[in-house]
Amino acid sequence: MNESKLLTGILLTVFAGMVFAGMDALGKQLTTVLPVLQVVWGRYVVQTLLMTVYLSHTTGTRFLKARRPVLQLVRGAMLLSATLTMYFALAHIPLADATSVLFVSPIVVTILSVLFLKERIGIHRIAAVLAGFFGVMLIVRPGFANAEPYLLLPLFGAVLNALYMLMTRQLAGADDTAATQFNTTAVGSLILSVAVIPVWETPSPLTAVMMLLIGTVGAIGHFCLIRGFAYAPASLLSPFLYSQVLFASLVSILWFGDPMHPLTLLGTAVLVGSGLYIWWRENRKARSCKPLPLATEAASAGTPDGA
Repeated sequence: MNESKLLTGILLTVFAGMVFAGMDALGKQLTTVLPVLQVVWGRYVVQTLLMTVYLSHTTGTRFLKARRPVLQLVRGAMLLSATLTMYFALAHIPLADATSVLFVSPIVVTILSVLFLKERIGIHRIAAVLAGFFGVMLIVRPGFANAEPYLLLPLFGAVLNALYMLMTRQLAGADDTAATQFNTTAVGSLILSVAVIPVWETPSPLTAVMMLLIGTVGAIGHFCLIRGFAYAPASLLSPFLYSQVLFASLVSILWFGDPMHPLTLLGTAVLVGSGLYIWWRENRKARSCKPLPLATEAASAGTPDGA
């Protein structure tokens, strides 16, 4: 692999992690003045419109023709549900804590792959899964006097995001990558456009700008991620997705003034370490396998994009 291309892919992936952390920070700020449904609606609709313009320019109308529409529909609903649980959580808990818990998704994918895809895992990945579970327990701290029940929301979101990732794997090669990109947020946009009506509040001009910005930032993040995976394969870039946890921690401290509990820091380190170990084992296993199409590979690499 050309070193300059690999470096470009790494930089784009790290930048996407920073952008996603900023997007979630904007979402957290917006939940203080608007209903969560309306915040997520703004993000989804703006991102879908921008993606429609981009795909129309690059693929014509091909992105509208899904070969497996039911699976696309369910996949989009899974991501929407994961996003909603994340944003409901952000209204109550620090950004860093929610992001850390959400990144348990790669571990959940490993568990679900065993349960539903009948994949076999060895003692190494079992140990990594147990370590990841221990890391989550350090962050959530169930039964502790200062335990935060809202941390269960991003944990549930991680399960939903893992289901979304498994469905993305199923679509790889079975459907057009442009259709998969489009349906990632198009399904949620349609659902939210109906669901938001009863709770709609007219935003102030500044709030309206922030709603436009959150969708734009989300689209930029996804574009950078897709472009990054065009320069290097997911097997090399996936570890750098964890940069979002670092940026989310910095934003959480500097923007919102959130304190960082020592057990949260320890749990995050354990969780990230176990995720990276699972990636390493998966990478070794997949060296002889045919790679996914680049754009779909980026999605299946598992960005818990605020999700």
